[in-house]
Amino acid sequence: MMELVTRLFARGEPMLTDARASDAAAMAKLHAASFQRGWSDGEFERLLLERNTVAHRATIGNSLGGFILSRLVAGEAEILSVAVASARRKRGLARALLNLHLGRLAGLGAQTVFLEVDEDNTAARRLYGRAGFREVGRRPGYYPRGGTKASAALVLRRDLV
Repeated sequence: MMELVTRLFARGEPMLTDARASDAAAMAKLHAASFQRGWSDGEFERLLLERNTVAHRATIGNSLGGFILSRLVAGEAEILSVAVASARRKRGLARALLNLHLGRLAGLGAQTVFLEVDEDNTAARRLYGRAGFREVGRRPGYYPRGGTKASAALVLRRDLV
């Protein structure tokens, strides 16, 4: 009932909730639109069914506006993917998802969070930098660029305690 009331009054504002296996197809579609190599519905479904996966989504009405997905093992989490629909970018949605997600990871016992980001992804690097992530490693030639030199993956870390 509360969810219905929230949706009625949200007026197009994103609703942040836990992602479920039933979100796999929508997440795969958004991932494919956001990255050079998208993950399949099956890959998302398997991840979302794993006990150590933590995932949040942002929905606007019945459409998926964004998501964030992590794995949590032995006090360490790795953010596997973050995607926001192009029409919803630059509105703070990724920041809201990240803040919610980091809070949940901390509540589940994560002490440290890692992620990889393309060195050329300025918007994502800015988001993570503002959230307290710091570069701790670099993987040269990690992200392929059709016909051009591949870009490096930056390994970022943030302590939650």
